Amino acid sequence: MDFDITWVLLGLPIAFGLGWAASRMDLRQLKFENQQNPKAYFRGLNFLLNEQQDQAIDAFIEAVQHDPDTSELHFALGNLFRRRGEYERAVRVHEHLLSRGDLSKADRHRAQHALALDFLKAGLLDRAEAALLKLEGTAFEQEARLALLANYERSRDWPQAAEIAAKLELTQPGSFSTRLAHYLCEEAQTRLAAGDQAQAKALLEQAIAKAPAAPRARLALARLAMTAQDHAAACRILEAAMSACPAAIPLIAPMLTASAQASEQELAVLPLLQAAYEHNPSLDVLEAIVALQESINARAGVATDARDWYVRHLEKEPSLVAAAKWIAGEKLEHEQFHPQVQRALDHAVKPLTRYRCAACGFEAQQHFWHCPGCQAWDSYPARRVEEL
Repeated sequence: MDFDITWVLLGLPIAFGLGWAASRMDLRQLKFENQQNPKAYFRGLNFLLNEQQDQAIDAFIEAVQHDPDTSELHFALGNLFRRRGEYERAVRVHEHLLSRGDLSKADRHRAQHALALDFLKAGLLDRAEAALLKLEGTAFEQEARLALLANYERSRDWPQAAEIAAKLELTQPGSFSTRLAHYLCEEAQTRLAAGDQAQAKALLEQAIAKAPAAPRARLALARLAMTAQDHAAACRILEAAMSACPAAIPLIAPMLTASAQASEQELAVLPLLQAAYEHNPSLDVLEAIVALQESINARAGVATDARDWYVRHLEKEPSLVAAAKWIAGEKLEHEQFHPQVQRALDHAVKPLTRYRCAACGFEAQQHFWHCPGCQAWDSYPARRVEEL
């Protein structure tokens, strides 16, 4: 059969026409998708600005479906899931990003950091630690170290926390020496609970060397001496603490008073506390002075009323706590009602004798070095609520 070129000549225009039509259809589809994607994205952004997170998530999911290769949309979606507490969905988004082979190095590090935050927020500390350690040497290294530090503090892994804090001290502005001293004190407390007093003492001495102006280690060391009935040594440690940490004198005064009474050094310690009180009046120092003066009076057989110090304090500043303590030892005109009046006063002053965190406002009857509310260190002033 002879080849007829006529059919070829007729087919070429038809093929050209079909190709042209197909290309037009592809262009229209691409144009439609490009129009839909920005609309979904901006709609999601608008919902987000109006704090309509449910609608924003739906819009971003729609945008991701139209353009699954857009990493920015995935980051936005993952962050929204985390903010809403949907940590499992946030993890899936960021793990999907990390599984992509076309992701840039910077975006891969960013996704790794976002994944670590997902684990932290979800309370999966082991997985968070593993994810954060992978950020060493990246642009997120410092943020990762700070998160690791918080993670180790939360899990009470003090040696690991100390290692990270030492690295941060080399690269971050500011000093981590006080934080490192706290970690040593925490480790000493653990050793002490295990009965290893020698190691606990060595750790506390390291803490003092690390942060000489921090009072916690000195107070713990003095407590160790008191436990061993070496009250003279406790007095020496606490007197040194008064010089090194003057802001902590209200915390030091009760322990110093107890040690002075046990070692019969009241006459030597009283002038130190009186000088501290004159320089900076404090309820705890006032109470310590009264206790020491009463002890001295009892030894000497003197009838002078040490409670006059409460009246002196009231002359300096109004204090319901000092007034309640003074009234407690007074004879009232209607003495039969004294117990009821005293109970009412004690109830009224109880909230005033608490300590309050300067960072979050959490109040407690005891002084904390590490706030149980906001986890801040050294956020509790040494003074009671009434004195703030």
